[in-house]
Amino acid sequence: MKRCTLLSIVLALAASPCFASRTLQDELGRTVTVPDHPQRLISLTPSVADDLYALGAESEVVGVSEYTKYPPQARQKPSIGLPLNPSLETIVSLHPDLVVGSADLPPQNLKGFERLGIPVFLVKPVGIEGIYSSLLDMGKALNREAAAEELVFRLSSRVEAVRVRVRGKQRVRVFMLLWADPILTVGKAAFITDLIAAAGGESITGNLAHEYPRISFETVVALAPESLLLIRASSMSVENLAQRAGWDSLPAIRKRSVYYVDDRLNLPSPVAIDALEDLARQFHP
Repeated sequence: MKRCTLLSIVLALAASPCFASRTLQDELGRTVTVPDHPQRLISLTPSVADDLYALGAESEVVGVSEYTKYPPQARQKPSIGLPLNPSLETIVSLHPDLVVGSADLPPQNLKGFERLGIPVFLVKPVGIEGIYSSLLDMGKALNREAAAEELVFRLSSRVEAVRVRVRGKQRVRVFMLLWADPILTVGKAAFITDLIAAAGGESITGNLAHEYPRISFETVVALAPESLLLIRASSMSVENLAQRAGWDSLPAIRKRSVYYVDDRLNLPSPVAIDALEDLARQFHP
């Protein structure tokens, strides 16, 4: 980093206002000193942006990462760069008093924030329950605990309503294809696997140990999927897959048995519940 750039960052930080603070633990077990009432928030990932808006903190958000789509109004905020490689200079120029991100933030980027004294609160949602716990933890960090509790109650009520509706019905077994070359799918630890189950389905790769395993085409043939689950409006469709060598031998391709869900399914945040409800309606009309 050039000397003048480093100096400008230090001066910007020195000019930042000071607030009363408190100490919390984030979801990585890190001790983080956060302002009593954060007023300038940075979101490092699309899912966190959705969380912050759902908690009612939209007016405090001063920057979001690239690829932020939900809610749509979040796209109007300044971009701080890629989710895993944000621009530290841009973030400092926005004078944040709290940065919120996810557990996959690279250590070198986290150290950059720590060197500059910028508090970073990280969440690690695992499964549907992880959405709830992360929202509650963010509610504490933002001093919005009541809003977080109310939001979690609404979301959990919607999920429970889906579970009740699909209870006792035959589960729809699907092969979730995230990418075709190389072939990427979802395993036991994947958030999407949990959503599929809650919607009344079953991922046929749900027993694989890795979160997002890479598998061979031979493995797909052996699984003989009866139905596919694809992301709507992606580059993959059942018609495109049928043109790939060997794929037309799969039962799901021959029967054109496919379910489509939009990319909200990828986000461990409140919009995932919208995708869950949509998927349940398709599995069990």
